[in-house]
Amino acid sequence: MDLKDHIRTVPDFPKPGILFYDISTLLGHAEAWRHCIESLSEIIRRWEPDLLVGIESRGFLTAAPLALELDVGFTMVRKKGKLPGDTIAHVYDLEYGTDTVEIQADAIQPGQKVVILDDLLATGGTLQASVELIRKVGGNVCGAACIIELNGLGGRDGLDIPFEALISYDV
Repeated sequence: MDLKDHIRTVPDFPKPGILFYDISTLLGHAEAWRHCIESLSEIIRRWEPDLLVGIESRGFLTAAPLALELDVGFTMVRKKGKLPGDTIAHVYDLEYGTDTVEIQADAIQPGQKVVILDDLLATGGTLQASVELIRKVGGNVCGAACIIELNGLGGRDGLDIPFEALISYDV
């Protein structure tokens, strides 16, 4: 099954000049979504994780069902101020300014093997920040995966972990 047949592109979203790759149509097609989860499961199983981490917010959509499929835990990396309780923050640089990601302080036990998931890898800034945050709290990041990778934006260049994507687009 070609997952690209189930990805909608939306021009000029969220701003002019951007072509948005929308997984809503993939989520709405049960057979394609099942194929996506099964394919990601095959990749992630090799890394033998204890815990899956989903990056806000579409990473939650991939990580949560995969955690059930693989019989491992799931937790979230979110933007600042979105998680209850004590959190650990990581500030990272953007092209113009900074941003912050957080994780709940008790979400990862030291030494746990973690795989990070998101829907799409573009420049890699948020994924790399998530790797650094998980390491900061003692997690062992053994890999990351996305449904989509945008080639030509350098997303995987800054990663020092194994990375896999199911499909890619040249931009």
